[in-house]
Amino acid sequence: MFSNEEIKQIIPHRYPFLLVDKIESIDEETKTIVGIKCVSANEMQFLGHYPQHSVMPGVLIVEAMAQTGAVLLLKDPANKGKLPLFAGINKMRFSRPVVPGDVLKMTVQFKRMIGGICIASCEATVDGEKAASGEILCALQEV
Repeated sequence: MFSNEEIKQIIPHRYPFLLVDKIESIDEETKTIVGIKCVSANEMQFLGHYPQHSVMPGVLIVEAMAQTGAVLLLKDPANKGKLPLFAGINKMRFSRPVVPGDVLKMTVQFKRMIGGICIASCEATVDGEKAASGEILCALQEV
């Protein structure tokens, strides 16, 4: 649905910190977005994070899910130019390692908004197997 170049027109992140390669689908009715991250051995984090056993850091998996959600929030013209910031991470669990060669599929569904904080459930899978799941909270800041 959105290519990498189109994603860069929506969210402010850039390499080496842009962690969404494409958007596969958006369901406006359920406020759900599905993004893809192709994990490559030449990414910067693998130089220092267990260099003998490359594993994608859990915090970057969470960031990739958050960036996927940010695409849905920031594609809304009412949010253009705003900066998405973490407001919290709840009940995040990691179920399997993510390694180079994996294709991470991230599903983010916005559940509610409380006092300017967006709350979303999220899940990351590899080949249909859950890698991470939990809840992220996001605040949109005026810049």
